[in-house]
Amino acid sequence: MTIALIIIAGFVLLGLFAPLVAPYDPDLADGSVKYLGPGEQGHLLGTDEQGRDILSRLIWGGRTSLIVALLASATSTVIGGALALVAGFSGDRVAGLIMRSIDIMFAFPVIIIALVLAVIFGPGTVVVVLSIVFSAIPYVTRVIFAEVKLQRGREYVEAAESLGAGFFSILFREVLPNVLGQTVVYGTGLVGGMIVFSSSLSALGIGVQPPTADWGRMISEGAKVIISGNVYPALLPGLVVLVVALAFNWLGDGLRDLFDPHHRRAGR
Repeated sequence: MTIALIIIAGFVLLGLFAPLVAPYDPDLADGSVKYLGPGEQGHLLGTDEQGRDILSRLIWGGRTSLIVALLASATSTVIGGALALVAGFSGDRVAGLIMRSIDIMFAFPVIIIALVLAVIFGPGTVVVVLSIVFSAIPYVTRVIFAEVKLQRGREYVEAAESLGAGFFSILFREVLPNVLGQTVVYGTGLVGGMIVFSSSLSALGIGVQPPTADWGRMISEGAKVIISGNVYPALLPGLVVLVVALAFNWLGDGLRDLFDPHHRRAGR
């Protein structure tokens, strides 16, 4: 988990201080220096098809990609967790209504939702965030709902009910603290997948629009010139997405071990 935290913190700091650490303007195109290899003419990681510095675009792209993934993951975790809490402690009619609605959301292809949102709002960050939230809420709700149902039968809940505690008091004072750990773990692990998903939408032209630097957009633009032998414009952002996504998954695994000592002992 320590390595994952170092990787994530490193990319977050690079994104925050992008104006200070990026060696070049990420959108500055120079046709005279196209397709430079790593280290050539002062460009540490080379340049892309428009002569833009790849390192600078990776740094600025991290700011965009991480903000989108973190915002969307946090929003979907909060909404999905709230739905799961209400469904888990409501009667069969309310719980059935919520969970059947979640099943319907599962049935919609995410790419279709993204395309519809792109038509309504126009391609951009809003489409990426809303698409990720829509796709993630069903998974979060299902996972947390199962845990809430498990907690509902515990003795501490029955004790609170026997003492006359109300619905919301039991929900937020008794149950929520006991499912918060798993919610945080799942939400953290979700970020890695959301980075990959947001990059995919940008690569398809639905997400972040040029000239804004974005890892998915960089992969898409670089892939067009791989056949000519220029692999760096696509390979480098692809590796960055892979490393950051894995780091968030490792962090989620570490938090799971931290919050769930039984799982940690079972893994030994």
